[in-house]
Amino acid sequence: MSYQVLARKWRPRSFQSLVGQPHVVRALTNALEQGRLHHAYLFSGTRGVGKTTIARILAKALNCERGIRAEPCGRCSNCQEIDAGRFVDLIEVDAASRTKVEQTRALLDNVPFAPVKGRYKVYLIDEVHMFSASSFNALLKTLEEPPPHVCFILATTDPQRVPVTVLSRCLQFQLKRLLPEEIRAQLSRILEAENIPFELSSLDLLAQAADGSMRDALSLLDQAISYGAGKLVPEEVRALLGTVDRAHSVHILQALAEGSGEKLLAEVARIQELTPDFQGLVEDLLWMLHQIALYQQVPQAISQEKESVAALAQQLSPEEVQLYYQIALQGQEDLDLAPTPRLGLEMLLLRMLAFRPVSLEPAESLAVPSRASSPMAVSGKRETPTGQKAFEAMRRTLATKPKPAEEKQAVSEEKSPKPEEGEGTPMGSSRNLADLNAEQWHEFVTRWETNGFTKALAQHCVFDRREGTELHFFLDPAAESLLTDATKRRLEETLCRMLGSEVQLKIRVASTTEYSPAQRMAEQREQKQRVAEAILARDAGAQAMRETFDAHWLPNTAVLDEES
Repeated sequence: MSYQVLARKWRPRSFQSLVGQPHVVRALTNALEQGRLHHAYLFSGTRGVGKTTIARILAKALNCERGIRAEPCGRCSNCQEIDAGRFVDLIEVDAASRTKVEQTRALLDNVPFAPVKGRYKVYLIDEVHMFSASSFNALLKTLEEPPPHVCFILATTDPQRVPVTVLSRCLQFQLKRLLPEEIRAQLSRILEAENIPFELSSLDLLAQAADGSMRDALSLLDQAISYGAGKLVPEEVRALLGTVDRAHSVHILQALAEGSGEKLLAEVARIQELTPDFQGLVEDLLWMLHQIALYQQVPQAISQEKESVAALAQQLSPEEVQLYYQIALQGQEDLDLAPTPRLGLEMLLLRMLAFRPVSLEPAESLAVPSRASSPMAVSGKRETPTGQKAFEAMRRTLATKPKPAEEKQAVSEEKSPKPEEGEGTPMGSSRNLADLNAEQWHEFVTRWETNGFTKALAQHCVFDRREGTELHFFLDPAAESLLTDATKRRLEETLCRMLGSEVQLKIRVASTTEYSPAQRMAEQREQKQRVAEAILARDAGAQAMRETFDAHWLPNTAVLDEES
């Protein structure tokens, strides 16, 4: 067979040509130049990142006829024989096929003998974690006191399975997974040297599919060249890998932003026709959501798909992006458990649709439904009549113009007007500006049907006062991390929208004697807990169960529901 696969043809022959492991190259290069050589090395890392390659380069550096050097010549007989895999003093062992202790002892029996041709006898033991406990014990003594002409190089993808007694006798190097950019650059250099036409976007697909392994990338490159009849086109590479065009992920996220289940299922049906890798599609969704989250916080960090990411960043709130990311991350496992991958993907997307954060519409557009009407608002989002009344009461209060100082006394003596017929407020009557207090704020936050950091910030704020269009709040110091420019801006926009007037928030981190809504809810939960425990303590049936089964109460597990 005259053709040599790319993974073998382009295997690095020197430290300089090695891709993606600068920390290992630097350490070994300095050690060789300074003569600080160790008798045993352990290279660990995922498959295809260069463990065996580095071991062979190190063997050449130790046995080059021109002397021990960081850059072996590559032209002497020793270097060429090592590259060809026939150097007599480089003993390569596959530990997976030599797990018996008798085989290990037979291997180590030759350790005391001097090398036949080279300067060092190098033992390269691949996948050393596959050795049995007895084999490790047999290797241990030799590793501790090896002859001066022997160098052991151990390679493993699972260093946790190597005994610590062996690890402690080796110089350890953890090889890193290669970045997609590093893989893409190397593939580009190889294709240019091989005179094979390609498009850069096809290399992006291969680099992502390689998952940090250069060997996997070169194997996939060989497949792609054959599939594309000597050239690389993104559509053909995508068909080979079973990946889906990123445009489908964009369409899915647009359907989620619109809240359209019909569009979601239609997009999944179109994707199904391409016989895709659904697991890869979910990974692509995760990538897109990550890019959107980056754009919302650090726009300059985005380098790919800028237009699509920018558009989706405007349609999706940060809370939605974070929630969708977590659902997709957890849903990856469900694809393998679902009856079919398509069914698993559809349930994952429908879960995103069902649990997406609910934003409230402006108070003017919310209509309190009659008893005979549907409990859902016309916008399709759930509503709470009491919450709407609270919003209306606060909107009317904040819309009141500040009175001149000389009119304050007269205003305070005026009788509060009665609410219009059929329009009650949570406090029983509408109030003027001076009546705005922590109680009203608590009612507002309690009935606010949304989620995320914005609501969390509101729950930990205590209303202080109003000055013109400014609303002043105290923020619990324990929740200071919730106060960011983004959450403050979204809370301010929500209040402006709900109250129908422009307001500015002034939030100061400080303790106060007033309880925040979050503290009130916590107090209410604790009170319910105490009541529930007292009821159980007096219940004859519960006492009988404790005596019969020798049971005991688990603390803080008994709670009353809202109607108890």
